[in-house]
Amino acid sequence: MDTFNELAKQLQEKNVEFIIAPYTRFKGLVGEQATMFFKDPSSNALEFKAFADPSQLFAS
Repeated sequence: MDTFNELAKQLQEKNVEFIIAPYTRFKGLVGEQATMFFKDPSSNALEFKAFADPSQLFAS
């Protein structure tokens, strides 16, 4: 999560235009995850995620 948050901060400081701005889904629940979407210079959509607990990657 720390790495995700640092990347999000750096992208925001560089005024990257997000498709979906960085936010945390399922906060405090099983599967809590941070996510963000933006495009690379070739217009490919990129998704970055981080999990509060990596062992819950496929939790439901």
